[in-house]
Amino acid sequence: MVVDGRDPIGSPLQCGELVPTNEEMKRLCPRVPEIDDLFKTPEKAISGKCGKMRIVKPNGKGMDFAFEGMVLDRVAHDVALVELARSKGAEFLLGKRVKKVEGDSVILSNGAVLSGRVIVGAGGHNDPIRKRYWEERSLNIPVKFALKKGVHTDALELHFGSVAPGGYAWVFPKDSESNIGLGVQRKMAGGVSLEAYANDFIGRYEGDEYFRGAGYLPMSGAVRTFVKGNYLIVGDSAGMVLPSNGAGITIAMIGGRIAGEVVAEHVNNGIDLKQYERRWESQMGGVMRNSKRAFAIGSMMFRFPDWVLNIAFNPLTKGMIWRAVTCRRVFWIF
Repeated sequence: MVVDGRDPIGSPLQCGELVPTNEEMKRLCPRVPEIDDLFKTPEKAISGKCGKMRIVKPNGKGMDFAFEGMVLDRVAHDVALVELARSKGAEFLLGKRVKKVEGDSVILSNGAVLSGRVIVGAGGHNDPIRKRYWEERSLNIPVKFALKKGVHTDALELHFGSVAPGGYAWVFPKDSESNIGLGVQRKMAGGVSLEAYANDFIGRYEGDEYFRGAGYLPMSGAVRTFVKGNYLIVGDSAGMVLPSNGAGITIAMIGGRIAGEVVAEHVNNGIDLKQYERRWESQMGGVMRNSKRAFAIGSMMFRFPDWVLNIAFNPLTKGMIWRAVTCRRVFWIF
């Protein structure tokens, strides 16, 4: 049973909609098995494809990298996931919010009570299980974005510097529009509101704006434990976002598959739910640690003024920058 306050699931849109292709995911997360079996994005949920990513310095000059990405129609993507889950027997209770979870009981805001042998929190940074039973806190970066008609770039762009202090801004092209937005660390924003930063950056691009949304990205990386008793957390609620690039959709799906498999084996065969953490560590532990290190280095760099970043982002450091973005070791010895 899936309980979700939204109806339909996936609406309103709350993200930048970028995911790597399956081939790119195999390179980024080489220890994750059966990538093609996990990511079966229907064509109707793909709004654009692009073969390069551009890291844009504060002075507007960019460095291009080969990268295969897809910009989704995220709402259609989530609808397709719901349809797939329903076809496999999942039930959905939509338009209902969880007030709290106690023991084996899930208490809804309307007073109804559900019970379950295993209860999974997948409600993002505000998930009620995470908030009540996990003391560990995450750095939640607020984001704002807009969908604008028009052709604005030929690459998947990430903009760094004072345009988005402590975070980055993005322009992700679709077929005839773009998802344009940014996220900032409030402590580095100098008292300027996220709305002001968003209006400034989004306003640089021409075209009819027909949707504006907002959300949060947990940028501290995965939390230390995903399991407490018969409670599991997954996705954003478990910090399953790569801090160095903000990738969360595919990472949450990796965690979700592992959690689902372990829950099934627990119910059917009695295996320990902690196996969820062990399998995650095997598949994603190294990638997540590399990403957290890169984010820590980046957070220090982004405290410098734009002119320093313009110098620091150069042909000599290009390889290290790309290794950081793609969650590999930034420094290495041959």
